[in-house]
Amino acid sequence: MNELPKHQLTMTVLMTPDMANFSGNVHGGALLKLLDQVAYACAARYAQSYVVTLSVDQVIFRCPIHVGELVTFFASVNFTGTSSMEVGVKVVTENIREHTTRHTNTCYLTMVAMDEDRRPHPVPPLIPHSPDEQRRHTAAQVRRQLRKEFDARFQELMEEEQAKAGRGS
Repeated sequence: MNELPKHQLTMTVLMTPDMANFSGNVHGGALLKLLDQVAYACAARYAQSYVVTLSVDQVIFRCPIHVGELVTFFASVNFTGTSSMEVGVKVVTENIREHTTRHTNTCYLTMVAMDEDRRPHPVPPLIPHSPDEQRRHTAAQVRRQLRKEFDARFQELMEEEQAKAGRGS
């Protein structure tokens, strides 16, 4: 059996009628739930502990997924902090009857490892080896920095709004 490294996971799910929205496509919420489950499994396996979702970034639905199609989730821990991990998930959809595949989604979830008392727990550092892993690691560092900059700017805006409200402006 060809086993994936501990920081990677693949899962395939058949899209069933209970996942459909009113137009007959797979509901975005159903896909988000699966993305979260895949990221959880990948991160928990890597950290060897319970994990929680901190954030979901860049969820772009490129094209509809239809009932009856096979959806494969390719997950990878791309970057580790002290207790957090970025898990990238690429979604590839296969139309079984037409023998076609298409890339339907990619997103990034930040997961945090937790100890038995539900407090953040250190994770092993990820050391990228292949050129793909190094590329994903570098891109994850950029996304992490952008999240920090966004949070800082948002905090500044909130403080400005509070100051204006305090002045009665």
